Amino acid sequence: MRPENILIVTVMALVCFGIVMVYSTSSATALLTQGDPTEQVTRQIIYALLGAGAYFAFTRMSPTGLRRLGPLLIVVTGVLLIAVLIPGIGTSVNGSRRWIALGPLGNIQPSELAKLALVLWVAHMVATRPAMVREPRGLVPFFGVAAALGFLVMIEPDMDGAVVLGVILMAMLVVAGAHLRHIAAVMAAAALPLFLLIVAEPYRRERLMAFFDPSAAAGDSGYQGLQAQIAVGVGGISGVGLGDGVQKAFYLPEASTDMILATVGEELGLIGVVALLAGFAMFAFAGYRIALGAQDLHQQVVAAGITVMVVMQAVINMGAVLGIIPVAGLTLPFVSFGGSSLIILLSCTGILVNIGRRSTAHATSGRVVPVGDRRDRGGRDRGTRDARAGGRRGAAGARG
Repeated sequence: MRPENILIVTVMALVCFGIVMVYSTSSATALLTQGDPTEQVTRQIIYALLGAGAYFAFTRMSPTGLRRLGPLLIVVTGVLLIAVLIPGIGTSVNGSRRWIALGPLGNIQPSELAKLALVLWVAHMVATRPAMVREPRGLVPFFGVAAALGFLVMIEPDMDGAVVLGVILMAMLVVAGAHLRHIAAVMAAAALPLFLLIVAEPYRRERLMAFFDPSAAAGDSGYQGLQAQIAVGVGGISGVGLGDGVQKAFYLPEASTDMILATVGEELGLIGVVALLAGFAMFAFAGYRIALGAQDLHQQVVAAGITVMVVMQAVINMGAVLGIIPVAGLTLPFVSFGGSSLIILLSCTGILVNIGRRSTAHATSGRVVPVGDRRDRGGRDRGTRDARAGGRRGAAGARG
C-alpha cells in the first residue's frame, strides 16, 4: 500500500475519531448547563469540511505553486501574528491573546498558520540555495525568521507553539543537509535563554514546579495535570465506556481541546490511547516514506517538516496529559476541537498526499537523490556507455 494511501486512511480515521470524542466531551457539559449538546461537534464537522476543501486544493497544487506559496505565506502570517496582539482585533481567552474573531465561523489562530508558513518558507529557501544550510552564515536567515515568528507567538503568550516552531526548523535543516555540529551549537546557545524565559514568567515557573511535585499545587497549577492523570487512571485497560466519563464534566479543564486524550483514556481506556498512538505512528511512517520518495529537495524538506510538525505536537500533547512532561497548551492533532488547527492540519495532509502522488518511486534507502540528479547521472552513464559501445564498434570496424 502506497504511503499516501496509508496517510489518507489514517487521517480520515483520526478526524472521525476526533468528531466522536468532541461530541462525547462537550455534550455532557452542555447538557449540565442547559446548552446545546451538538453545538461544538457541529462546528467541528464544519471545520472538517472546510479542511477537506483545503485538502483537495493542495492535492492539486503544482510544485511551482507550492514553492511560490512559501514567501507569501510567511508575510501573511507575520502580519496576522502582529494583528492578533492589537486590542480590538485579537481576542483574549484565559489570559492569552491568540485568536482573531471571524464572527459565525469562530476564531482564526495565526500561530497554527505559522507552522505551515515556516515549513513552506524554509523549503523554498533551501531549494533556491541548497548550499547555504551548510555554512554557519547561511543559517542566519533561517534562525532570524524563525526567531521573529517564535517571539510573536511567545508574547501571546504561547511558549509551546514557539518551541514547536524551533523543532520544525531544526529537523528541516538537518534533512536539508545542515551540519549537526552547527545545529547542536544553536541548541546549546538557546538552552539558557529558554530556561530564563520559563522561570521569568510566574505561570510557566509554577507549571514547571507542579510537574515535579503535582500534589503540592493540586488546587492551582497542578490541578489540570492531576485531573488528567486521574481520568486516565480510572479508565484502566478498556475504559468506563464511550460517553460515560465523569472527569470531562467540570473536573477537567480544556477537556475537548488540550486534554481530550484524558477523556479518551477514561472512556476507552488503554486500548483507546494505544489506538491513537498507533494512528500517529502510522502518520509518521507514511510521512517518512513520502519524504524518502520525494522528487526533489524542496518536496523532501516540505514532507519532512510537515511530518515532524504533526508528530512532535502529538508527542508533546500526549506527554503532557500522561504526566511525562509539564502541561502544555497544544492540541492533539486531528482529534482536539479547534478550527484553525484542523483546517491547517488537513491542508498539510493534502500537501503530503500531493508529494506522494508525484513521486516517481518510493525510496527504500535513507537517502533521496533528486530526480534531476537521477536524470543527469543517467544521461552521463548512458553517454559513457554509448561512447564505449561506439569505440568498440569503431575498433571492430577497423579490424574488419
